Amino acid sequence: MSVLVVRDLHVTYPPDLPAVRGLDLTVAGGEIVGVVGESGSGKSALALAVLGLLPPGARVRGSVRLRGAELLGRSDAELARVRGRDLAMVFQNPLSALTPAHPVGDQIAETIRLHAGATRRAARTRAVELLDLVGIPDAPRSARAYPHEFSGGMRQRVMIAMAVANDPVAIVADEPTTALDVTVQAQILGLLRAARDATGAAIVLITHDLGVVAEVADRVVVLYAGREAESGPVRDVYRRPRMPYTIGLLGSLPRLDGARRPAPIPGAPPPAGGPPAPCAFRPRCPVGGPACDVAPPEPVLVGVGHRVACADPAATLDPSRVFPPAPAAPPRPPGDRRPPVLRVTGLVRHFPPRRTRPRGRPVRAVDGVTLEVRAGETLGLVGESGCGKTTVLMEILRLDRPQHGRITVLGRDTATLTASHRRALRRDLQVVFQDPLSSLDPRMRVRAILAQPLRTHRVARAAVPGRVAELLDLVGLEPALADRYPGALSSGQRQRVAIARALALEPRLVLLDEPVASLDVSVQAQIMDLLQDLQARLGLAYVFVSHDLAVVRRMADRVAVMYNGRIVEQGAVGAVYGSPAHPYTRALLDAVPVPDPSARDRADGRQRTLRGDPPDPSAPVAGCRFRPRCPAFPALDAATRRRCEREEPPALPVVPGTDQDAACHRVPR
Repeated sequence: MSVLVVRDLHVTYPPDLPAVRGLDLTVAGGEIVGVVGESGSGKSALALAVLGLLPPGARVRGSVRLRGAELLGRSDAELARVRGRDLAMVFQNPLSALTPAHPVGDQIAETIRLHAGATRRAARTRAVELLDLVGIPDAPRSARAYPHEFSGGMRQRVMIAMAVANDPVAIVADEPTTALDVTVQAQILGLLRAARDATGAAIVLITHDLGVVAEVADRVVVLYAGREAESGPVRDVYRRPRMPYTIGLLGSLPRLDGARRPAPIPGAPPPAGGPPAPCAFRPRCPVGGPACDVAPPEPVLVGVGHRVACADPAATLDPSRVFPPAPAAPPRPPGDRRPPVLRVTGLVRHFPPRRTRPRGRPVRAVDGVTLEVRAGETLGLVGESGCGKTTVLMEILRLDRPQHGRITVLGRDTATLTASHRRALRRDLQVVFQDPLSSLDPRMRVRAILAQPLRTHRVARAAVPGRVAELLDLVGLEPALADRYPGALSSGQRQRVAIARALALEPRLVLLDEPVASLDVSVQAQIMDLLQDLQARLGLAYVFVSHDLAVVRRMADRVAVMYNGRIVEQGAVGAVYGSPAHPYTRALLDAVPVPDPSARDRADGRQRTLRGDPPDPSAPVAGCRFRPRCPAFPALDAATRRRCEREEPPALPVVPGTDQDAACHRVPR
């Protein structure tokens, strides 16, 4: 039975910017429908229209029916009685969605009291039950905690508890796993399935991660420029995509097995408010013809429940002819033949006790990290949030004496650098941050942003304009963009500007901190191609920090896996991904959603959720740090368990004579 029915929905933002153009959507009870597409495709506008949360000035027309009752046109007071009771929302950023001034238990209880009329005590008891249901440890105590005291994954669990508090008939989840670690993401996806099973609710899952949709959704709707491009059962759409845009999205995905190199979709989505074209995807489509310029294509059936909006669906019968697979990357020389540009040995960084715990222990952010990067090589650094990845980068960037250990950059020990030596070395060491919108000065034009490092390091004034033009060309940006501000650029263009700024002084080592985490898959593939092309042309060495293991598989030569301030496994990407020796590495790989719906049916142990959350770095665990969460620990013999409880495992070769090391007592020596 259809629970949520959207018909001919149009959403227009002021002054006259269409975001959704005639969209139809039907979701049955107990069904999960994934809505995917690039930024600007209309996904969030759809969610806000369904919930009645569009900003003032936005115009909406069409029909949104929940169990047959029309929602469009209702007053805010009427919609407030529906939201939270029959219709629930899980927002992308739970920290901004939760009130920071009240404990999480009180916020859940308030929802129950408002919509179910429960007493204060009954609502409080129910809130604790819900927190326990979504896996919050020590639910009675956690109910008294404030949102800032929870990790990102725990806050998202609180949002799901609040969403299911009143047994809604429909739930809209807007990017509920964005920026979460793969292990936490697997937990959240499991909770969404459990919420669906427990309440029978219809769920609309909005995301740009096609792996997430393949893992949990029953049907998928692909949006482009506010219109439906393709829809149908997940298995049919993923196995036999018929819209060129869908084929391009699936081809842009990095794969964990490395079997295929991602191929980006050329061009960019049409700008908002531009003149409507018969087919919005026509400028980027490799198989478009005259029929595409006649009228907007209407969705037609190409299978059971499988619809595609394409003027020539016969041209897409063979997806490999639409977007041919990208050629494999050329082989690179072995790393041991190149000189090292970075050596970190026994690096330690402990921070003073937190102000909220003046008598607490120091925060052991980095606790004995050793790694090496050679010229022209990419080292991937992976691990959950809070494991110390970014702290390692910051310690390298300081170019100063570390708290303990040693850092050598381009043969120079940072502990011995003078101020003038440090300034000179900064030319060869640059960084690209995750969010270019916050790392680029919004008051400066692109031209000034790229000129700033040149002027800081006293490049001749007459040479600066020419170098700025070279940098724009190097990263594939039009010269006209030099006069724009960062806010007037797309996310992919901003990241290209950040990369150009990092390359302005011709560095030899670039630190990349989650450089593609917030990008759409098509833009992500473009940036990864750009980084590898620049590396091949300029001989750059990268330290690539990411929580996306498929991206690291695509980019890195070697990988180092961090947990609780230490590296637990490292080695060549093929060896570590193909035969992970540490149970934490295996758990990370198992948690990655695979963009293949048939993977759900495989009995290979994939998608096992890792129990618990990462440990508090101010409360170290005796012995093996991973032991409290290790899925292999309960099955170990008594002698090995005692060893895990008492001794911290050293990093030793997995196979003698190889560079794959693992810090685990279970690894044969």
